[in-house]
Amino acid sequence: MNVLVLAGTGDGHSVAQAVRATGRVVIESVAGRTAAARRSAGDGVRVGGFGGADGLAQWLREHAIGAVVDATHPFARQMTTNAVEACARVGVPLARWVRPSWLRRPESLGWLCVPDHAAAVRAAAGHGRVLLTVGRQELAAYRALPDVIARVTEPAAGWVTPPGWELLIARGPFDRVSERDLMAERGVRVLVTKDSGGATTEAKLDAAAALGVQVVMITRPPDPEGIPRFSDHEAIARWIAEVDTGSQHERSVRPQV
Repeated sequence: MNVLVLAGTGDGHSVAQAVRATGRVVIESVAGRTAAARRSAGDGVRVGGFGGADGLAQWLREHAIGAVVDATHPFARQMTTNAVEACARVGVPLARWVRPSWLRRPESLGWLCVPDHAAAVRAAAGHGRVLLTVGRQELAAYRALPDVIARVTEPAAGWVTPPGWELLIARGPFDRVSERDLMAERGVRVLVTKDSGGATTEAKLDAAAALGVQVVMITRPPDPEGIPRFSDHEAIARWIAEVDTGSQHERSVRPQV
């Protein structure tokens, strides 16, 4: 059975590897928005978009995909929406890989949790220097803030850094010591970030807790209802096996014409 893993994150790659270990043919799809992502693409990796739900549905048919695992970023809302629509149209089972939320951390009770970037700007305003770690595509929403360190893996095309801002080009993962040093040395008073979850970029939250830096956390959009959710490689492998078994049974009982 051919399996499509919608990836683009370290989690997505690990899910693809876990499914490959079951003997299935896996195509790992990444958007390739950054130069690093495009350079790292290897065998079994597809780079680029599909052309919305219509394009994805057509691609699933053309490549005889038997199952799809959506392991995109928790905030990649449009890709998830397209996957739900395309899989429903073609009749391909879809599962969602879910990173553990950072809201489980005990200090989250003291965070300012907000639903979107506009609310994050309002929550961060007036509290001092802001460390902004929301990704390069969302920086424009924060231009009203006067004193910002915006950390991105690479700048967006045509981006002009506002007065009073510092654009910090850096690629993680970052450890607790380096995150604490950055916040302490630069006088950061507010950390604005998204509830991406997982351990890879969690050190900034450890540093903020140690230094008393106020965290403004943008909460996740809700996952679509009715889609199986997994956070364990063994569980996702079992789901793939069940889908494959069901597909084989369906083919065996289908009347010959």
